Amino acid sequence: MGEDVLRWSEYRAVPWKNGGGTTREVADGTDWRVSVADVAGDGPFSVFPGTDRVITPVEGDGMLLTVAGAAPRPVEPLRPFAFAGDAATDCRLVGGAVRNLNVMTRRGHATARVRIVTVTAGRDTETSSEAGETLLVMAVTEGIAVGGQDGPETPLGRLDCVRRDGPGTLVLRGDGTVAEVRITAPH
Repeated sequence: MGEDVLRWSEYRAVPWKNGGGTTREVADGTDWRVSVADVAGDGPFSVFPGTDRVITPVEGDGMLLTVAGAAPRPVEPLRPFAFAGDAATDCRLVGGAVRNLNVMTRRGHATARVRIVTVTAGRDTETSSEAGETLLVMAVTEGIAVGGQDGPETPLGRLDCVRRDGPGTLVLRGDGTVAEVRITAPH
């Protein structure tokens, strides 16, 4: 089906559901959404009934999340953290503002996996997607380029993303880090 390059400069900024901040929409589907949220202070997260979330800090020192009254859990930079979006969640910043990659899926309709991948200069890194799967690869650092099976190499700026729907392979080159997001729907 091919790839779409999604640029940070073109992401639409929207207010949080609870009015406490802003998120930039990267991509969405019928039962999922990927965005980048800026968290400037401590406070509650928006509640999303019937939703599962995966949050990955891509800038800043991380945060402590208290989910459903459990003991606070550290959410460290570049470490995906999955939790129920309908659980009361409170955030305390560790060392100032953070920017989070946020993946939300409608429970029972789609699932998401987030993985951090290191791309090493001089060595191609391939990532493939299957039928019925959406693959998004977001550059967390500068210095990354992506090429499809059939297309030319495209440089990615920080927080730019490539989206591939359906089967295929992306080839990553350069020296840096990407976040790989896989979204699947049950068959």
